[in-house]
Amino acid sequence: MVLALAGGLGLLLLLTSTLPTVGPRWLFFFLATMAVTGLALPFVWLLNVRFAKRHSPSPGVLAREALLVALYVDILLWLQINRSLSLPVGLLIGAGLATLEWFLRLLDRSSWKPGR
Repeated sequence: MVLALAGGLGLLLLLTSTLPTVGPRWLFFFLATMAVTGLALPFVWLLNVRFAKRHSPSPGVLAREALLVALYVDILLWLQINRSLSLPVGLLIGAGLATLEWFLRLLDRSSWKPGR
């Protein structure tokens, strides 16, 4: 909640009071990452609680998944700046990030031990 609130208020302040030069542009991506991560964390937790088969994932896995959602949004925002974003490109990037997360979860499952 703190991440979403800080990122959202920072974005509001940034968009209403600065010009789009290099420094505020990077700050925009940083604040967007904070806001989207904070907003994605409850949804990622809910999906993992609902669809977990054996064991619930660690908080690190939940944070990684929320950061991947934020990375996806940041990539889409970056591509939209120079108007090179299209639906197939967005879907391919999303599929690539989902495949990356699937491989990371596969690696996590293969090293999981019940005693830990």
